[in-house]
Amino acid sequence: MQTLPRLAVIGLGNMGEALVKGLLDRGAAAPTAVVGAEVLAPRAAEASGRLGIAVHTEATEACRGAGAIVLAVKPKDAETILGQVGPVAPGALVVSICAGVSLARLEAQLPAGAPVVRCMPNTPAVVGLGASVYCANRHVGAEGRRTVEALLGALGEVYAVEQEPLLDTVTGLSGSGPAYAFAFLEALADGGVLMGLPRTLARALAAQTVLGAARLAQVSGEHISELRDRVTTPGGTTAAALRELELRGFRSAVIEAVRAATLRSRELGG
Repeated sequence: MQTLPRLAVIGLGNMGEALVKGLLDRGAAAPTAVVGAEVLAPRAAEASGRLGIAVHTEATEACRGAGAIVLAVKPKDAETILGQVGPVAPGALVVSICAGVSLARLEAQLPAGAPVVRCMPNTPAVVGLGASVYCANRHVGAEGRRTVEALLGALGEVYAVEQEPLLDTVTGLSGSGPAYAFAFLEALADGGVLMGLPRTLARALAAQTVLGAARLAQVSGEHISELRDRVTTPGGTTAAALRELELRGFRSAVIEAVRAATLRSRELGG
């Protein structure tokens, strides 16, 4: 298991807390090796009690002596906070999960040569089933990459891209993707209710069906189209249903949703 440096997590919202909890639950880090920062004292105290780690109200205090810093704050606050913590943790690996904040903007607030990583996780990370994609600057070596993958591995699966603009596409697919899945789950359950199922059962069946299908796609080794064909008997119920989806533009709508989210991510990132 990768030995992690002393870690400071700035911002203990959903993602920041999920990261800390994942690391502690997996035994990847000891509570004494992780420090958090939350600007409001009541929230800092609550987070400390939930997680069992020290939580400061000043980011600079949390970052003193840190070997790695996870920036999990609102994008509008990212550059200001980096300007404050850079001098107290020179050489620390900075991992940002702030949506839309480019590597160049992050680097501009840090000493020259700082190792910086920008990543895009998604909300299933809070249950350990996230998909995180990262892009590292030229100052992040092999050891730094192993640290990043150990950190993000606490949230689920980890992937890397070498071209930063691809993170906009990642945002459109996996970053926003859970919302598409939730919309589909809701519609799937509503279809069951329309045809007579109790709503509680319809929701349970929809969620388990999508969960199982996704897991099968991960582990089977077969192309997704082959898995679809296995369910689709000629002239059967699934064939009839798929025809309706095609007639109503289902596939095209999903593709265009990813495209729209990607373009919007590019706009927001400047």
